[in-house]
Formats: sequence, C-alpha cells, structure tokens
Amino acid sequence: MQNPVGYFEIPVNDLDRAVSFYEQVFGYEFERVTVDGNEMAWFPNHEDASGISGALTQGESYSPSIHGSRIYFNTDNIDEILSKVNSIGGKTLYPKT
Repeated sequence: MQNPVGYFEIPVNDLDRAVSFYEQVFGYEFERVTVDGNEMAWFPNHEDASGISGALTQGESYSPSIHGSRIYFNTDNIDEILSKVNSIGGKTLYPKT
C-alpha cells in the first residue's frame, strides 16, 4: 500500500525569491525545471526515505494564497528554523505547538 499523498506543489509569485527563502531556512538545493510552461523548483527527493516531496511552482494556473494548502516540514530544531524564518522576513502565522 502507498501513502495517500505522493507529491505537493506550493504556488509562488516569485520563484527566485521562494527558492532563496527555502534555501536559507533549510539549506535545501532545488532542481529548476519547466513543466507545461510552468516554472518549478523541485524540493530534494530521496527515493529511500519516508515522506513525500514536491515543488515550488510559478505559472498561470498557480495562485498563492493563505487559504491554500498547509505543508508541514520535518526538523530536528523548530526554534532554530522559526528564528531563520523570522530573520529573513518570513512570518509565523500559527504559533509553535
């Protein structure tokens, strides 16, 4: 049996800015591609690891919104990650729980 979710996409208005943000916060390296005329930056994907991967997406069919998907990232140190987010202009919209 497979996990019910296999992939996610996060719509963005400025792909370069979004890639820079996630690189600074988590240290990710993205692969940039164009799919069906949409610019994408794929999150790292390790075939042997559990969980799913996805992409930052910019294109006509994508509309960033605070009413959209909620994505949960794994981290060993949430306080360090939230500090990085806030130091580069991000906002914590839901308090740490």
